[in-house]
Amino acid sequence: MVRERYADFGPTLAAEKLAERDGLRVSRETLRSWMVDAGLWLSRKQRRTFHQPRLRREAYGELVQIDGSEHRWFEDRGDPCSLLVFVDDATGKLMQLRFVRSESAFSYFEALELYLKDHGAPVAFCSDKHSVFRVAKKDAKGGQGMTQFGRELSELNIEILCANSSQAKGRVQRMNRRCHVV
Repeated sequence: MVRERYADFGPTLAAEKLAERDGLRVSRETLRSWMVDAGLWLSRKQRRTFHQPRLRREAYGELVQIDGSEHRWFEDRGDPCSLLVFVDDATGKLMQLRFVRSESAFSYFEALELYLKDHGAPVAFCSDKHSVFRVAKKDAKGGQGMTQFGRELSELNIEILCANSSQAKGRVQRMNRRCHVV
Protein backbone atom coordinates (compact mmCIF):
# COMPACT_ATOMS: atom_id res chain seq x y z
CA MET A 1 0.00 0.00 0.00
CA VAL A 2 2.86 2.39 0.82
CA ARG A 3 4.52 1.59 -2.54
CA GLU A 4 1.26 2.36 -4.41
CA ARG A 5 0.01 5.43 -2.53
CA TYR A 6 2.81 6.91 -0.41
CA ALA A 7 6.08 5.92 -2.10
CA ASP A 8 7.40 9.49 -2.07
CA PHE A 9 6.48 10.05 1.60
CA GLY A 10 8.82 9.71 4.55
CA PRO A 11 8.00 7.05 7.20
CA THR A 12 6.43 9.51 9.64
CA LEU A 13 4.04 11.06 7.11
CA ALA A 14 3.31 7.66 5.54
CA ALA A 15 2.39 6.24 8.98
CA GLU A 16 0.09 9.22 9.61
CA LYS A 17 -1.63 8.82 6.20
CA LEU A 18 -2.01 5.06 6.65
CA ALA A 19 -3.77 5.69 9.97
CA GLU A 20 -5.82 8.66 8.76
CA ARG A 21 -6.91 7.46 5.30
CA ASP A 22 -6.64 3.68 5.51
CA GLY A 23 -7.29 2.94 9.18
CA LEU A 24 -3.99 1.03 9.49
CA ARG A 25 -1.95 1.83 12.58
CA VAL A 26 1.74 1.02 12.50
CA SER A 27 4.58 2.74 14.34
CA ARG A 28 6.74 4.99 12.21
CA GLU A 29 9.86 3.05 13.23
CA THR A 30 8.35 -0.25 12.12
CA LEU A 31 7.20 1.38 8.88
CA ARG A 32 10.66 2.92 8.45
CA SER A 33 12.34 -0.51 8.69
CA TRP A 34 9.82 -1.99 6.23
CA MET A 35 10.38 0.90 3.80
CA VAL A 36 14.17 0.52 4.08
CA ASP A 37 13.88 -3.23 3.41
CA ALA A 38 11.64 -2.55 0.39
CA GLY A 39 14.04 0.09 -0.95
CA LEU A 40 11.52 2.91 -0.51
CA TRP A 41 13.50 4.80 2.11
CA LEU A 42 17.17 5.56 2.69
CA SER A 43 18.53 6.12 6.16
CA ARG A 44 19.88 9.58 6.95
CA LYS A 45 23.40 8.17 6.64
CA GLN A 46 22.63 6.75 3.18
CA ARG A 47 20.97 10.02 2.02
CA ARG A 48 23.92 12.13 3.05
CA THR A 49 25.96 13.35 0.12
CA PHE A 50 29.41 14.75 0.44
CA HIS A 51 31.06 17.50 -1.53
CA GLN A 52 34.34 16.40 -2.98
CA PRO A 53 36.78 18.93 -1.56
CA ARG A 54 38.40 21.10 -4.17
CA LEU A 55 42.16 20.68 -4.07
CA ARG A 56 44.18 23.75 -3.24
CA ARG A 57 46.10 25.38 -6.04
CA GLU A 58 49.78 24.52 -6.10
CA ALA A 59 51.39 27.96 -6.28
CA TYR A 60 51.10 31.14 -4.27
CA GLY A 61 49.20 33.78 -6.27
CA GLU A 62 47.60 31.28 -8.60
CA LEU A 63 44.14 31.70 -7.08
CA VAL A 64 42.91 34.21 -4.51
CA GLN A 65 39.54 33.70 -2.87
CA ILE A 66 37.56 36.88 -2.24
CA ASP A 67 34.37 37.45 -0.33
CA GLY A 68 32.53 40.04 1.70
CA SER A 69 30.76 39.52 4.99
CA GLU A 70 28.17 42.00 6.22
CA HIS A 71 27.96 42.16 10.00
CA ARG A 72 27.75 44.52 12.98
CA TRP A 73 31.53 44.33 13.28
CA PHE A 74 31.72 47.19 15.78
CA GLU A 75 28.60 46.20 17.71
CA ASP A 76 26.68 49.35 18.71
CA ARG A 77 29.74 51.60 18.31
CA GLY A 78 29.26 51.92 14.56
CA ASP A 79 27.02 51.15 11.63
CA PRO A 80 26.91 47.67 10.12
CA CYS A 81 29.53 47.26 7.43
CA SER A 82 31.12 44.60 5.24
CA LEU A 83 34.53 43.04 5.62
CA LEU A 84 36.20 42.19 2.32
CA VAL A 85 38.58 39.25 2.70
CA PHE A 86 41.27 38.11 0.23
CA VAL A 87 42.87 34.69 0.96
CA ASP A 88 45.58 32.97 -1.11
CA ASP A 89 44.29 29.51 -2.02
CA ALA A 90 47.63 27.67 -2.11
CA THR A 91 48.90 28.86 1.26
CA GLY A 92 45.71 29.85 3.10
CA LYS A 93 47.46 33.15 3.85
CA LEU A 94 45.26 36.14 4.59
CA MET A 95 46.25 38.65 1.92
CA GLN A 96 43.96 41.58 2.65
CA LEU A 97 41.16 42.68 4.95
CA ARG A 98 39.17 45.82 4.27
CA PHE A 99 36.13 47.26 6.03
CA VAL A 100 33.71 48.96 3.62
CA ARG A 101 30.22 50.45 3.88
CA SER A 102 28.79 47.77 1.60
CA GLU A 103 29.81 45.03 -0.78
CA SER A 104 29.72 47.05 -4.02
CA ALA A 105 31.64 47.28 -7.26
CA PHE A 106 33.28 50.49 -6.01
CA SER A 107 34.47 48.90 -2.77
CA TYR A 108 35.85 45.90 -4.66
CA PHE A 109 37.62 48.21 -7.14
CA GLU A 110 39.31 50.04 -4.25
CA ALA A 111 40.25 46.75 -2.57
CA LEU A 112 41.55 45.38 -5.90
CA GLU A 113 43.75 48.42 -6.41
CA LEU A 114 45.32 48.01 -2.96
CA TYR A 115 45.73 44.27 -3.48
CA LEU A 116 47.51 44.75 -6.82
CA LYS A 117 49.85 47.39 -5.33
CA ASP A 118 50.80 45.10 -2.44
CA HIS A 119 50.86 41.67 -4.08
CA GLY A 120 50.71 41.99 -7.86
CA ALA A 121 48.19 40.25 -10.08
CA PRO A 122 47.03 36.71 -9.29
CA VAL A 123 46.17 34.29 -12.07
CA ALA A 124 42.53 34.18 -10.89
CA PHE A 125 40.09 35.32 -8.23
CA CYS A 126 37.42 32.95 -6.89
CA SER A 127 34.25 34.55 -5.56
CA ASP A 128 30.62 33.80 -4.87
CA LYS A 129 27.93 34.72 -7.37
CA HIS A 130 27.45 38.23 -5.98
CA SER A 131 26.23 40.69 -8.62
CA VAL A 132 29.61 42.45 -8.50
CA PHE A 133 31.20 39.35 -10.06
CA ARG A 134 28.48 37.77 -12.17
CA VAL A 135 25.71 39.01 -14.46
CA ALA A 136 22.53 37.42 -13.12
CA LYS A 137 20.42 37.97 -16.25
CA LYS A 138 21.35 35.81 -19.21
CA ASP A 139 19.75 38.26 -21.65
CA ALA A 140 21.46 41.37 -20.24
CA LYS A 141 22.16 44.00 -22.88
CA GLY A 142 25.79 45.06 -23.37
CA GLY A 143 28.84 44.19 -21.32
CA GLN A 144 29.47 40.90 -23.16
CA GLY A 145 27.91 39.05 -20.20
CA MET A 146 30.45 40.51 -17.75
CA THR A 147 30.10 42.98 -14.93
CA GLN A 148 32.25 46.11 -14.71
CA PHE A 149 34.47 44.30 -12.24
CA GLY A 150 34.73 41.28 -14.55
CA ARG A 151 35.66 43.50 -17.52
CA GLU A 152 38.35 45.20 -15.44
CA LEU A 153 39.82 41.85 -14.42
CA SER A 154 39.74 40.73 -18.04
CA GLU A 155 41.69 43.86 -19.02
CA LEU A 156 44.25 42.94 -16.35
CA ASN A 157 44.35 39.34 -17.65
CA ILE A 158 42.96 38.01 -14.34
CA GLU A 159 40.34 35.27 -14.52
CA ILE A 160 37.25 35.43 -12.30
CA LEU A 161 35.76 32.11 -11.13
CA CYS A 162 32.35 32.07 -9.48
CA ALA A 163 31.94 29.24 -6.98
CA ASN A 164 28.72 27.24 -7.06
CA SER A 165 28.78 26.58 -3.33
CA SER A 166 30.08 28.13 -0.15
CA GLN A 167 32.20 24.99 0.35
CA ALA A 168 34.21 25.98 -2.71
CA LYS A 169 35.21 29.15 -0.91
CA GLY A 170 35.87 27.35 2.36
CA ARG A 171 38.96 29.24 3.47
CA VAL A 172 37.29 32.63 3.05
CA GLN A 173 34.15 31.43 4.85
CA ARG A 174 36.21 30.05 7.74
CA MET A 175 38.21 33.28 7.91
CA ASN A 176 34.98 35.31 8.13
CA ARG A 177 33.66 33.04 10.90
CA ARG A 178 36.91 33.48 12.83
CA CYS A 179 36.62 37.25 12.45
CA HIS A 180 33.03 37.14 13.79
CA VAL A 181 34.20 35.27 16.87
CA VAL A 182 37.03 37.68 17.62
